Amino acid sequence: MKPRTLVSWSSGKDSAWTLHLLRAAGEFEVAALFTTINQSFDRVAMHGVRSELLAQQARNLGAPLWSIPLPWPCPNFEYERLLRAACDRAVAEGIDAVAFGDLFLAEIRQYRESQLASTGLRPLFPLWQLPTRALALQMVRSGLRAKVVCLDPKQLDPRFLGRDFDETFLRDLPADVDPCGENGEFHTFAYDGPMFMEPIRVVQGEKVLRDGFWFCDLLPA
Repeated sequence: MKPRTLVSWSSGKDSAWTLHLLRAAGEFEVAALFTTINQSFDRVAMHGVRSELLAQQARNLGAPLWSIPLPWPCPNFEYERLLRAACDRAVAEGIDAVAFGDLFLAEIRQYRESQLASTGLRPLFPLWQLPTRALALQMVRSGLRAKVVCLDPKQLDPRFLGRDFDETFLRDLPADVDPCGENGEFHTFAYDGPMFMEPIRVVQGEKVLRDGFWFCDLLPA
């Protein structure tokens, strides 16, 4: 039997591509997606994506969704307690591994590995150390479609907010910005691509500055 795997799902392009690679390789069974939700706003933590769009992604991906509600603000000990409870559920349901879309930040990988070390779940990093420029182009040219829904104005001009993640976007990025936004420059919402059974139609809502980050609200079309 193939190892049953949870995919850490942020709603963005990197987690979408992680799912795509796992399915294409055929070595793991994707059992479910799991996402942390800011329960005060009912949105994906960090990305600010509405939970109804998150649910639509899961349906169009043909994968069950595990939502982990987080209080706001959420101290780290509470985050780790809730994550541990999700891991316990995963083990109880016969899950073998957890896949993440991390690219090159070693401290993030080490943290995830340490959190899973005592659970019996195997951490997977399908995108690890892939060259991000080439990876971004591969995503776009393979049909992945995403919109920039959050950015850090200290690292990227707010004019990039709401844009499509495409070759024009990549050409326009400043040289010091990672093409995949791995340093937290920007985050995306994936709405189409080879991993989806059909695209998700969205319209752009208001743009707001909150807690030092710019967010672009997306609504179902």
